[in-house]
Amino acid sequence: MRNGKHPDISKLREPEDTPSWDATEPLSSLEAEIEAQVLRRLGIGDALIAEMAERAAQSGATLERELLVSGAVSERAYYAALAQLLSLPYLETIPEGRLLDYASLDIQLVRPMMVRLQRPRRSALTALTPEARRLPQTLALLMRSPALRTDMVVVSASSLRAAVWEAGRVRRVRETITNLFERQPHLSARVVFWGRQGFYAGLGVSIIVAGLLFAPQLSMELIHIVLTLLYFLTFLIKCCAIRHCREPAEPIPPLPPLRDLPVYTVMVALYREEQVASQLVTALRRLRWPTSRLDIKLVCEADDHATILALKALDLPPHFEIVEVPIAAPRTKPKALTYALNAARGAYLAVYDAEDRPHPDQLREAYGKFRRAPDDIACLQAPLIIANARQSWLSALFSLEYSALFRALLPMLARSRMPLPLGGTSNHFRTDILRAAGGWDPFNVTEDADLGMRLYRLGYRSDVLLRQTVEDAPTTAKVWMNQRTRWFKGWLQTWLVMMRAPGELRREMGTSAFAMFNLLIGGMLISSLAHPFILLFIFVTIWALMQAPGEGLSIVTQILFAMDFTNILGSYAAVLGVGSAAMIRHEKKLVGWRWLALPAYWMMVSAAAWRAVFELRSNPFLWRKTPHEPALITQATKPQIRANEKVASAELAPEK
Repeated sequence: MRNGKHPDISKLREPEDTPSWDATEPLSSLEAEIEAQVLRRLGIGDALIAEMAERAAQSGATLERELLVSGAVSERAYYAALAQLLSLPYLETIPEGRLLDYASLDIQLVRPMMVRLQRPRRSALTALTPEARRLPQTLALLMRSPALRTDMVVVSASSLRAAVWEAGRVRRVRETITNLFERQPHLSARVVFWGRQGFYAGLGVSIIVAGLLFAPQLSMELIHIVLTLLYFLTFLIKCCAIRHCREPAEPIPPLPPLRDLPVYTVMVALYREEQVASQLVTALRRLRWPTSRLDIKLVCEADDHATILALKALDLPPHFEIVEVPIAAPRTKPKALTYALNAARGAYLAVYDAEDRPHPDQLREAYGKFRRAPDDIACLQAPLIIANARQSWLSALFSLEYSALFRALLPMLARSRMPLPLGGTSNHFRTDILRAAGGWDPFNVTEDADLGMRLYRLGYRSDVLLRQTVEDAPTTAKVWMNQRTRWFKGWLQTWLVMMRAPGELRREMGTSAFAMFNLLIGGMLISSLAHPFILLFIFVTIWALMQAPGEGLSIVTQILFAMDFTNILGSYAAVLGVGSAAMIRHEKKLVGWRWLALPAYWMMVSAAAWRAVFELRSNPFLWRKTPHEPALITQATKPQIRANEKVASAELAPEK
């Protein structure tokens, strides 16, 4: 049984633990005075120093950090001036191949300080990134040992990080791909079917085939009963979510003040996203968090030159960093995120998608909730709201789905202390727990659901936020089908990984959570696969009743018909009920009459599920990319944008 104690997850840690170091840790009054004196010696005016000191007092950062992120001084000019003050050469870029890789090199990505550079037929060269508050100690060392000057240069923090990224790329990507599988293979989706799973799956199929051959009527009825009961249980979960919508809305907690906030890392994985690069950067710059305490990683594939060039053309502020992931299979979002994880400087970490427009106060709400929450809360999920519901019938029904999931089902599960199948974006983590849990599985194409379940089985829980992230839904059948196929394939991967040892999983999660997991993931998969067959049974039974009403139909057939009819119509009604109950009036207007297409939408869901089953065998790690376009801002969409901006306020509480 689940006892609330955290299992030993030390085996999941890296050989060299990444330090939890705050690059903007608050200064003592003496250190602040030293920084001010150094900045004066560099020629920085008193007025600018006073302004940076005021900012540092508000954010808790160093004067040096505030100066660099303000844009008042370029990083290159600043470190060149420090080099001149130390009477050391300034090296603008570290030549490729001069920095050799080693196991703990990635510590320099978190806190750039000093590395050793190789030189042909000469002694190694020390590349130093000095800090203003420690400059007196550095000067004293050089005065005591002047010979050090011959083998020492100054480099900027970004140049040192760039060299570290390049030097460790081969090791880092290899560890990203193999670490979870090598350390905890039972948690990795790299092997689709374990031998025992394959044996039992083959045995089950053989029994079903034999039953259909030798006792077809009885076998069909037994299969039908099992599917009907599973369908009915998933229907009951939706009904419980409707009940949750009728409960009083949670009060909006006060936001923590801007002063003394910790460093927060924001990571966005991008691939072929040059069209939305500008929109993304604009949205991230609107986050209300001190820029000196923001660490934004834009994680791109190394061969995605169009996206990288589009980002570089935006003249990104110093707290943005472009991370290039080496080309290696699998080409997935979780691999890219895990590759960049060791460089995260923040005590907390948020993940967004390229098309996202998060609420400006979402980070502050997440930090405030983490600060009040018990230590076993490892992740917070923000609600996702669809902005383009009016654009097509697909986006309208997608909007209903997201409303039901993020504003009804997930809050209900969180309140009940059940496992949460996370969404793929707007997840907020405690960084140390995320690292200890192994990060994201690079082989699972629905890494969000997998990570949410893995955290729960390791003894942690997830909760939800109120402030939303706005994004756009697919509007064409092809794009929608590719995305939904990937989701189903990943959910199936997650179910197979979790169910490798069902007895052990039940002990780790607890019986109730174990049952909920199987209903949320397994039940959803089976009901989606069975949906067209249940509809076929209903139509065949109706046809039989029309031909000979009440004659020739067994009592079992009549009961199953009644239950199937209830399941189908009840599920349609439940989706509409829970989705619309969590919506505001304006969102309902955007959906309009398009809810009538729900039966066709569910048939497409079933087609995607079957496609995922076959693709899991033929191409399990294929990541079907969802293309994104900039949000259309027109007079017709402005009311929706204003509504989405206020969705966390009291005036947008769902109508009762």
